[in-house]
Amino acid sequence: MKKKSSYLSEDKVRDLAKKILGFYDTETVQSDVGQLTSFNQLGFKGVKDRPDGWYLPNEKCFPAIILETKPGNTILKQEHIDELLKNCRITQKKYAHVIGILYNGDDTIVFKDETRLENETALQNKEHYLGLFAENSIDKQKIYNLTKRINDSLHYDFGINNLKHRMIFTACALVAKRYGAKLDSGMDYATLHTSIHSCLSKSLTEAKKQNQKLDLLLEVYSEIKMNSTDNQDAIDEFIDNVKQISDNINSDFWRGEDVMAIFFNEFTRYKGKSEQGQVFTPDHITSLMYRISETTKNDIVLDAACGSGAFLVKSMCNMVNEAGGINTSLAKKIKDKQLYGIEKDREIYALACANMLIHKDGKTNLEKLDSRYTEASSWIKGKHITKVLMNPPFEKKYGCIDIISNVLNSVAYNEDDDGKLTRQITCAFILPDKKLEKDSKQKVKKILKNHTLQKIIKLPEKVFDGVTTSIFIFKTGIPQNNQEIFACYIEDDGLETVKNQGRQDIRNKWQDIEDKWVDIIYKQSGSSTIQWINPNNHLSYQLAPKQIEIFEEDFIKTMMDYELFKRKINQKEFGDNLLKKVLYSSQVKQTKNDTIIALKGEQNEEGED
Repeated sequence: MKKKSSYLSEDKVRDLAKKILGFYDTETVQSDVGQLTSFNQLGFKGVKDRPDGWYLPNEKCFPAIILETKPGNTILKQEHIDELLKNCRITQKKYAHVIGILYNGDDTIVFKDETRLENETALQNKEHYLGLFAENSIDKQKIYNLTKRINDSLHYDFGINNLKHRMIFTACALVAKRYGAKLDSGMDYATLHTSIHSCLSKSLTEAKKQNQKLDLLLEVYSEIKMNSTDNQDAIDEFIDNVKQISDNINSDFWRGEDVMAIFFNEFTRYKGKSEQGQVFTPDHITSLMYRISETTKNDIVLDAACGSGAFLVKSMCNMVNEAGGINTSLAKKIKDKQLYGIEKDREIYALACANMLIHKDGKTNLEKLDSRYTEASSWIKGKHITKVLMNPPFEKKYGCIDIISNVLNSVAYNEDDDGKLTRQITCAFILPDKKLEKDSKQKVKKILKNHTLQKIIKLPEKVFDGVTTSIFIFKTGIPQNNQEIFACYIEDDGLETVKNQGRQDIRNKWQDIEDKWVDIIYKQSGSSTIQWINPNNHLSYQLAPKQIEIFEEDFIKTMMDYELFKRKINQKEFGDNLLKKVLYSSQVKQTKNDTIIALKGEQNEEGED
């Protein structure tokens, strides 16, 4: 029998519930407790009923929470439940999903969309209740549409021709919105630009004490030039689109699907040939790599070619969820001390800083360095990294193999063992399928002298446009010797190409596919695609050779080519002459079943010319 607490007035019960639930207003949510606030004041026009507590996201696709309280020691009755459900039904006029909570300081009754949850008997933080709708996801289609509108507007209405500048300008606007900048329709461009710059500068003040390179974000933002700034409709539309994306990013309903990953990947579909060096990793692949590398909330994660920060944000999200939510002390430690990134490109580094600022996390743990060299190595060695998740630049001119070698050696470095490469760290890299076989054999041989390539997971053919890739998982500090490599092939990720919108998981197939392959890779069994590769023979997944099929037409062509060759007849001239004869020197007759083409002067089967 649960022990009753001392008597609490209803006001004190409400205050206690507010603290436990974490009902506080943010820029994306109306949330509080009280006795005097009506639904009408909360945006439900004409409704005078008053809830005791409310959690109402700006984005109506996210769940709402309604609280009903009673004084301590009050026995919760059906009439109290009816009152709660009445308020839930009012809320359902705007929100598809509503959690209803009845609480008296001791006892708790919870409803999920009017279905009572019998096991929910203790009041918990709002994140727990939002998690009851974990099957709901971000409205991807909305993010795709918003991103396209923003890109088109900045390109054609504002005249920003540089894709990176379009991305950075939007990301900076999102940072400003995140930190409370006043972005309202009707403000002119000069006011918008100044408001974003001022908020960026203010939000970076504390972080710059630890990392002066964050000034680069302000520098790059200030360098972005507009060719046109007098289209007020375009300015208003940009502000509205930024607000809508911001509401999705900053919602408490954050379950591992990073809006900014969708945003960045959608933006990169518009890049030109000159911008091909930077490839952003699709969100579903970052999720897969996090899991197959067995990364957890206790790891210290490095991405030494972090781009926009997709792996770091994905890791942060998953690790924070594993820690119990964003309000836990472990979550703060994860954000402050367990996520590290390096990026060489100045503008992409600024973009990564903006991305981490949007999430209010990890911004001081990014460095602008070249991961091929000693300075980056020294920086990495001091971080005690336990997992590496990376998608390094593929091209040889960017030093792909040099980056991999330097990262592996740096994380394996053990200060307590006279600098020997003895630390055993799991490192996962996305690389072109044949990269380790085609690049410098001496460099790869040197890598395998100190580290073991344990697994190769070939990815579906269309994950990266124009190049087939695999995930290569190394264990540092252990020589390869002759240890065989586990390999498998994920032939399909379930994504489909949507016209003008890239590849999307429109049928929601990926999660089941990911779960299946995580299990296969962990057990190293359960798929006919599994191979065990001898490292002395290959360092890539080996596709079966395609079966050769010979048709009658192929045989006839070969025989004709040979006859023409023997008679020294020019094939092209012969073909052109034959085509002209058939097209322009023949008679065409249509019968019931056939079209008959006959050269003039020849007779058909009926004896006609």
